[in-house]
Amino acid sequence: METEEKKIYTIDDIARELGVSKTTVSRAISGKGRIGQATRDRVLAFIKEHDYRPNVVARGLAQRKTYNIALLMPKDYVATDFLFFKDCMNGICEVASAHDYDIIISMVDGEDVSQIERLEANRKVDGIIVSRAVVSSKIQKYLKNCREPFVLIGPTSDPEIPFVDNKNQEAGKELTSILLMKGMRHLALLGGNESYNVTGSRYQGFLDAHQELGIPVDKNLIFMNADNQLVISDAVSKLYEAGADGIVCMDDVICSMCMSSLREKKIQVPMQMKVASMYDSKNLEYHNPPVTSIKFDTTGLGQMACIKLLEILGENPQEEIKPLNYQVILRESTQ
Repeated sequence: METEEKKIYTIDDIARELGVSKTTVSRAISGKGRIGQATRDRVLAFIKEHDYRPNVVARGLAQRKTYNIALLMPKDYVATDFLFFKDCMNGICEVASAHDYDIIISMVDGEDVSQIERLEANRKVDGIIVSRAVVSSKIQKYLKNCREPFVLIGPTSDPEIPFVDNKNQEAGKELTSILLMKGMRHLALLGGNESYNVTGSRYQGFLDAHQELGIPVDKNLIFMNADNQLVISDAVSKLYEAGADGIVCMDDVICSMCMSSLREKKIQVPMQMKVASMYDSKNLEYHNPPVTSIKFDTTGLGQMACIKLLEILGENPQEEIKPLNYQVILRESTQ
């Protein structure tokens, strides 16, 4: 016996079946506009019984929305950054999907805003999430001056720009303080790209820990923009010769290259040099030896960015906003 094909209902069908206007059905679905509670309950009960799902495209046309959100990704990100972006994107997509929004990935090359101009001109998206905040960025300035709602992932000094961020300065301070309290007095720092605000936050945390404990910072042991193996290898040689007793790396990528250089130079970790990272990853957990580092909730960071943007777009996300926290994971590299 053949099963009867299930009917797909439209707003017209629901209005006709219940003897009400299409406007009344739309108001019951959206929860907006004047409509009696009894009528609203009747419409919602019919919808539940017949498994009606509003057409997102039609709803978008009616509300002048695309139900698309752009996620701007830096074109210059390297494969080693993939896990951060993947976890962050998972959080964004999870929240967006729950509210019938889709994510459009857009790769941005440095300060070039042409991709954003195209998104805006073609009305392809309702809002934008910028995955990495850049100091004095032309992109930030452009977004601030144009009509597109947006949220930055990463710190900004501009109070008018909405952003979400991990507690990078606080976490960097805690990690550095732990190492100083372990007796290290000649801590070195391998820093990332100085054009990124996150670099400044982590650097300030390193300085704050020294200041609070009354331990002077040796500026000769600080190397910024250490973003390739050659630069890091040279820095590691200089740090070892200068008598550094520990190296704090600003992220897992820098730390992996640092560990590789130490291995190559036959400098034993942790016996001859302690090593720690201000950002954790599976790579560091499975290093030999495993590396002390800071674990952040990157998925939660993405979720919070999307929740904040949806609020700006006039949605009412029901997700519980949990405070973004971190944990310093002590491993063998600093024993």
